[in-house]
Amino acid sequence: MELRNTCARGGLVTAYPTWTPASRPGIIPLEPLSFGTVLGRSFSALRRNPRVLLGFALVVQALATLLVIAAVAATAFWAYARLQNVPTTSPDYDTLLAGTVAIGIIVSFVLGLVAAALQTIVQAVVVTDVARGAVAERATLGELWRQVKPVAWRLIGYTLLITLAMLLGVGIVAGVVIGVSTLAPVAGIILTILAVIGAIPLVLWLSTKLLVASPAIVLEHATIRQAIARSWRLSRRRFWPMLGVVVLIQVIFGVAAQVVTLPFTLLGGFIGSVIAPTGDPDTQMIVSLVVSLALPEIVSLLIGSVAAVVQATASSLLYIDARMRKEGLDLDLLAYVERRDAGASELPDPYTQHIGRELVRSPLGYPSYPSQPSGQPPYAQPTYGQQPYGQPPYGQQPPYGQPYPPSGQPPYGQPPYGQPSSTQPPDTQPSPGTQPSAPQPPAPERPQPRYGQYAPPPAPEPPHPAPTQWAPPGRTADPGE
Repeated sequence: MELRNTCARGGLVTAYPTWTPASRPGIIPLEPLSFGTVLGRSFSALRRNPRVLLGFALVVQALATLLVIAAVAATAFWAYARLQNVPTTSPDYDTLLAGTVAIGIIVSFVLGLVAAALQTIVQAVVVTDVARGAVAERATLGELWRQVKPVAWRLIGYTLLITLAMLLGVGIVAGVVIGVSTLAPVAGIILTILAVIGAIPLVLWLSTKLLVASPAIVLEHATIRQAIARSWRLSRRRFWPMLGVVVLIQVIFGVAAQVVTLPFTLLGGFIGSVIAPTGDPDTQMIVSLVVSLALPEIVSLLIGSVAAVVQATASSLLYIDARMRKEGLDLDLLAYVERRDAGASELPDPYTQHIGRELVRSPLGYPSYPSQPSGQPPYAQPTYGQQPYGQPPYGQQPPYGQPYPPSGQPPYGQPPYGQPSSTQPPDTQPSPGTQPSAPQPPAPERPQPRYGQYAPPPAPEPPHPAPTQWAPPGRTADPGE
């Protein structure tokens, strides 16, 4: 009869263990990742959910590009119309020109901030999708947006803060260089070269230290200050792998963009002359502009969209890897997957569990025996030439088939055989009704043969006595008994 137990939810649980399928693998193994794994999975993640990742990235990038082009074109048209009505000899022309240039700079700055904000939203969606993919879950764009929406403005604020800090630093350095150049041109040139050389490692260092701040905001719901501190801590001792992944991805996409767009630039004039063989300058100019500018921009847009997704995926994987190494995030993810596959519901988010936990991993290898406590000497081991504890020296061992002689050293706290104990007085008073027995003489010891001598065989055992025919009175002895 099968034993069954009814659970609280109304289902039946058998008393015997049943087979359950293995958990579905995610986009990464739930263990600390190597450099090649992070780099490879950053690209392979595109195949897992391309409709959401690439589609959303392309739409956002296209909207941002169209917005920038439309705003720049409108600003240029307005500036041209404004300056066209004022003659160049007018005293107000320089003032109008300066104001127009200032308006163009402001418009470009604002559009750059808008594009950066949209890029941040793309990164947040990608981070959420990668985090779900690590535990073999796939979400729609609407579900991803519902997770990103509570922290969207926080992400935009973080992006604006970093952008303003960079612009402030560039402005201060540029002001110092311009001031020095007005006083000493040669010193200004040298200072400019030194500033550029020093800015490159500084930018790489800061961008790497703040690489996982956005994933911390999205997955941990951290504030801007907490996200910066978390990124600074998680990148400790992981700086060079993070920098290597980021630089290598940028180099790959930079080379790809140059290789793809270079043919369009070189063939722009040639295609214009082929399409307009009569030499019409207007037609040739239009065709050359379309081929050399429009098509490369479209290709660059596609490559930039893919690069944005890959960069965001790499930052997400680096964040997960850093937390696995420092906080044991892989243990939380494994527990989440096992409980989810076992049918549990309303599970807590594993990325919000044990934030800041210090985990010390034991080195890989076979487990060793526990060492002796501090202050306790280890057990003495016999040196070369000594017999183990309790064994007679070599040359005094009995031959094969003979028992070992009794050890001459009694156990700790026990007297030798036949000697009274020092802790108890000898029993000199015999019990009533008994006679003290005479002491038996000790058995003669057989001399031990020396090494190499013949040992006599042991004495034969005496035969067993024959059964007696004794019977109690009144009964005859039975020979069969």
